[in-house]
Amino acid sequence: AGSWARRQAHEAAIHRLNAEHALAGSADASAVPSLVFDPGFAADGIDELITRVLPTAGRWREGTVTGTVVLHAADAGQTWTVRVVPGEPPRLEHGGGLDADTTIAGTADAVYRRVWRRPSHAVVTGNAQLLEPLAGP
Repeated sequence: AGSWARRQAHEAAIHRLNAEHALAGSADASAVPSLVFDPGFAADGIDELITRVLPTAGRWREGTVTGTVVLHAADAGQTWTVRVVPGEPPRLEHGGGLDADTTIAGTADAVYRRVWRRPSHAVVTGNAQLLEPLAGP
């Protein structure tokens, strides 16, 4: 039951973000400054996407690029290193991160929004093609 509640909490958060952007009439990342996700909640949402959603989502089946993506949520003090290989689910790597082909960095809120394909101020560097298999619904 705990994993279902976790999943639903992030679904509701993303739906709220969508609604706030619709009310603002803008998809700009600065359009809803009053909605900022708590660093712990946002970091949990990043982890939920990487460990629970992506392995079952089909987007990775279409990937054509191999590489390593590092996601860094500065205010949460958390970093995820994910290996992307065509035809395989993205794989969370433990340790490392120094040889990333692509990096997504920012506040946990910004990285959370970016991996869930919502407007974000996260900074992306490197090969953007590696992000497609990591994009949430």
